[in-house]
Amino acid sequence: MTRSVYVTGIDRGDGRQVVELGVMELLTRQVDRVGVFRPLVHEGPDRLFELLRARYRLAQDPTTVYGMDYQEASVLQAEQGVDELVSTLVDRFHLVARDYDVVLVLGTDYADTQFPDELSLNARLANEFGASVIPVVGGRKQTAESVLAETRNAYRAYDGLGCDVLAMVTNRVARADRNEIAQRLESRLPVPCYVLPDEPALSAPTVSQITHALGAKVLLGDDSGLARDALDFVFGGAMLPNFLNALTPGCMVVTPGDRADLVVGALAAHSAGTPPIAGVLLTLNEQPGDDVLTLAARLAPGTPVLSVPGLSFPTAEQLFSMEGKLNAATPRKAETALGLFERYADTGDLLKRVSAPSSDRLTPMMFEHKLLEQARSDLRRVVLPEGTEARVLHAAEVLLRRGVCDLTLLGPVDQIRKKAADLGIDLGDSQLIDPATSELRDAFAEKYAQFRAHKGVTVELAYDVVSDANYFGTLMVQEGLADGMVSGSVHSTAATIRPAFEIIKTKADADIVSSVFFMCLADKVLVYGDCAVNPDPNAEQLADIAIQSAATAEQFGVEPRIAMLSYSTGTSGTGADVDKVREATELVRQRRPDLKIEGPIQYDAAVEPSVAATKLPGSEVAGQASVLIFPDLNTGNNTYKAVQRSAGAIAVGPVLQGLRKPVNDLSRGALVQDIVNTVAITAIQAQSSSEKATAQ
Repeated sequence: MTRSVYVTGIDRGDGRQVVELGVMELLTRQVDRVGVFRPLVHEGPDRLFELLRARYRLAQDPTTVYGMDYQEASVLQAEQGVDELVSTLVDRFHLVARDYDVVLVLGTDYADTQFPDELSLNARLANEFGASVIPVVGGRKQTAESVLAETRNAYRAYDGLGCDVLAMVTNRVARADRNEIAQRLESRLPVPCYVLPDEPALSAPTVSQITHALGAKVLLGDDSGLARDALDFVFGGAMLPNFLNALTPGCMVVTPGDRADLVVGALAAHSAGTPPIAGVLLTLNEQPGDDVLTLAARLAPGTPVLSVPGLSFPTAEQLFSMEGKLNAATPRKAETALGLFERYADTGDLLKRVSAPSSDRLTPMMFEHKLLEQARSDLRRVVLPEGTEARVLHAAEVLLRRGVCDLTLLGPVDQIRKKAADLGIDLGDSQLIDPATSELRDAFAEKYAQFRAHKGVTVELAYDVVSDANYFGTLMVQEGLADGMVSGSVHSTAATIRPAFEIIKTKADADIVSSVFFMCLADKVLVYGDCAVNPDPNAEQLADIAIQSAATAEQFGVEPRIAMLSYSTGTSGTGADVDKVREATELVRQRRPDLKIEGPIQYDAAVEPSVAATKLPGSEVAGQASVLIFPDLNTGNNTYKAVQRSAGAIAVGPVLQGLRKPVNDLSRGALVQDIVNTVAITAIQAQSSSEKATAQ
């Protein structure tokens, strides 16, 4: 069983950080404790480890990550030989390996080192560590024939040195050659070879990186603007009409600081979205006057305007030699990298080949990984009615870069595009629809009038109603133009779910619509229901909530063990509230005898084994409940918020259940990651709804 994976290469410039990040993502899906080891390190900050530590919340002591620096290693090898060097590194590796289920080893980088045969050193270290190897071959600016030859030679080299080669990765190949290379390698290598195309956004420096590299002064711009990728450079010297024709999406405009016309023209073009630019870099130590800067700030709020003292030509030389880097300060690049890896590598097969020991625990990170992976397995379209909200746009970018689902954003299209441009967000192939001007509005008005005819709704009245983004989005779901909807970051819960009650309605096997929260604790995920919809359910409704919640839990990989919560455990209490829970428990047992359920039961007896052993010995639920059903909304809502705030739990939800098609509500305080998770959940619910519809 593989306990470590060694990602290595054959030369510089292979972009293997994409692979190292992708493998780390895979490992953290499978196990809770993943360590990192880099045998040899250069002086200065390790950008990739800082990214891994921030993204995956690694608790590993940074001093244990590194074997030794290159200078120390070079001296040791020269004085005592390579065997002593390898022995020392093996000892330091095992200090890490003993504390973790699996270790990701980051091979040497072939940059400014003194080792005559670095490939052989990596191969020997991998063998001594007992690690399986994933060699990465760089294919940038190479012909297809050259890439094929290098990849085959790299496999032979590592295999010939006795390495257990898990898979090969050929990275940064020309997009036009990618499919041909993949097809030809498939028949020529005995292990899988994943071929990744070159992705300009990964090699493009961010505006912030340009600022630091050039020592530029930031005249205008905010953090979102500085995080934009500079995909191209356009040097301004021509007259304004010709200059505007030269602009490209995501470009950095470089112009002498006295060309106020080009500064204003570029920012005006950005404001109109034709095209959105990364920013403006002024040379010659010249700056526009305050009146021009004030106008610029109004034209394109947040768009960076930088100033450097140098001339345009030397500045251009520096810019063209600059390359973007993955690090903790570039989370958007990390999403792009993971999306690229997950699209072109067979991650399911690779995970099986790694054979990392599965964890019995389901951590919050593992749960989030599973959500994205499950949603990505069968793409669905989710409509987001709040298309001009910044958090929604940031979440949309993550979802698109990771390939989680297809998206439709609702709102005035020009406003969506302008907001996305101001935030430096690329919405890719997202569908943008303005409900007020959409050609669907007439048909939707007819449909809504039919649905609500019993309430006296006319087509004329319906025409006004369906211009509301939540009603329009709900009708898209109802009519099969989208598979699910997520709203609520700026709308109330009522505004989000009322259209679903009126249009989509409940499933045939559901008595009511209810909700659950996925409560992600440090070492497990619990399902809480109902904490958002039903104020005081009766026994029959409570039983329905329990059955629905068990189905939702199972759908998302949580084995349902249901605890029907009360202030009393077993037969120790009496009263109307306890009797309601007791009756609901019996109804669940009658309707679904296959479900594990206990009730009435107190919270501590439901989740704490030592308490359960005293209060309900022998119960197959007490002490290990995973689905906790609260007797009323007052109890449920307060409990989930108390656990969220006091225990530091991540609360994902509310997730609505019981609707014929998925619609989900967001908290108005939802963070970007909350929105990402909720959209992924909605896409998964849509997969299930589609499967059931097909079966029927």
